[in-house]
Amino acid sequence: QVQLVESGGGSVQAGGSLRLSCATSGYPSNTYYMAWFRQVPGKEREGVAAIYRLEGYTYYADSVKGRFTISRDNAKNTMYLQMNSLKPEDTAMYYCTADSWVRQENLLRDDGYKFWGQGTQVTVSS
Repeated sequence: QVQLVESGGGSVQAGGSLRLSCATSGYPSNTYYMAWFRQVPGKEREGVAAIYRLEGYTYYADSVKGRFTISRDNAKNTMYLQMNSLKPEDTAMYYCTADSWVRQENLLRDDGYKFWGQGTQVTVSS
């Protein structure tokens, strides 16, 4: 099993920055692939960024490219999402997710992952 605990959410003005963290516990092999998703009430969950533990490959949604950076510290069993130049449309609940293997075409699809955190709220005001 894997436990994922997000932190770092909060309220910020447009143009500001936040860094989300996702602390993991459990079998490391279950977190080879990790990602951040976000969801606004009434809308589908959206893939934001994904990272492959062993090679460090990263993938981003077009809506966040150039503004968000996903990274992980394997020694600390923690994944991060640095969010810069935040916009009101980035307001959402952000979720951390992980799995042992995910097809490349599913890296930003929520049905590609087995383990999920409880989420952390990000609110960006204009």
